[in-house]
Amino acid sequence: MAILMGDLRAALVNAGASEDMANKAATEVATYEARLANVETRLSVLTWMVGANIAMTTAILFRVFH
Repeated sequence: MAILMGDLRAALVNAGASEDMANKAATEVATYEARLANVETRLSVLTWMVGANIAMTTAILFRVFH
């Protein structure tokens, strides 16, 4: 189960949402936040891998054609 976002839940309750609806909404937002953090981590690893690949390819091409 995702971690509940307390500030969002409190804001929704203050805006007039029921406790149950506020809990569900805050849980859903927390779930998406966790998924986005996972995507961000994978993207940074992928960026590093592509950079290393470009550097090695450039070095090999320089060595072959120089």
